This record gives sequence, structure tokens and C-alpha cells, in this order.
Amino acid sequence: MNTGIFVVMGVSGCGKSTVGAQLAAALNIEFLEGDTLHSEHNVALMASGIALDDADRAGWLQALAERIRQASRDGRGLVLSCSALKRSYRDILRQGEPDLHFIYLQGEYEQLALRMAARTGHYMPTSLLASQLSTLEVPGMDEDAQSVDMSSPPETIVAAVRARWLASGPAQ
Repeated sequence: MNTGIFVVMGVSGCGKSTVGAQLAAALNIEFLEGDTLHSEHNVALMASGIALDDADRAGWLQALAERIRQASRDGRGLVLSCSALKRSYRDILRQGEPDLHFIYLQGEYEQLALRMAARTGHYMPTSLLASQLSTLEVPGMDEDAQSVDMSSPPETIVAAVRARWLASGPAQ
């Protein structure tokens, strides 16, 4: 069975890493934490409270698209966590594999801010949340995106994604 390539997307604090890792485990495929491919320069900018612009993100998005391309070429499934905030960013990721499946974790500012403030060891400050939300372009109806409320338990989100994936008839 073709297990597909999924991008768990949304702003910082929505649960991309948690849901992505659980989805990958449920599908028995690789999980890639997209943040690990950010350059040291980008991490330093974000840690300093400076929002990334399109130019800052370009190399990172190309690196992610290449990892998607490799998985597709090798016939491997992949779950990638990546903010994928703009349609143009998602289009770059689709250069690696046009048939990407996006899982958009949506939530309210207050809940996102609480989650960000509670986590430890992450470079992304809560002060950048407003910038991420203003940059966010919600996936359009023409994009293969499943919108999910981030306040649902991760297990519930994973079950809903798997159910949709199985119902859509993944390629054999």
C-alpha cells in the first residue's frame, strides 16, 4: 500500500510535532521534524524574536521539498511537520511531490499562546505568534488539506486523519 506523504502544518504551538510523530508511528512510516532543517541563522533570528521572511525560509523550504522528493522517489511514506504558512510555501513543498496531504492544525490565539509559554527548550518565543498568525494563509478548498481542531487529543486527530486517508483509497 502507498502510505502517502503528509505535511502536518500550522503555526507554532499547534501540536505539529506531537501529531506528526504519532501519525508516522500509526502509519509505520518516517517522521521528519521540519524545524531540524532550519539553518543556524534562522534559528538565531527566531530565538531573538525576529520573524522569518520569505527569503529566510526559501532554503529551508527547498531542503524540505528535497526530502519529500527523496521519499517519493524511493516509494516511502513520510510525515513532515512544517508550518507551511503560505500557499506559496506549500507550492514549494509540492515540487517534491504534487500529491501531498496536508493536515492543518487550527486553533485560537489564546490556546496557542498558552501552549507556547508552557513548553521548554524550544527557540520560538511566544512573541512571534502574532506574526505567524498574520502570515498564515488557510489552505484553500483546492488544496488537499484536512483541517483539524488542535484542541482535540492527538490520538483523536491521528484517528481522524487515518480514517480519511483509508476512506480516500490510498493507491495500492
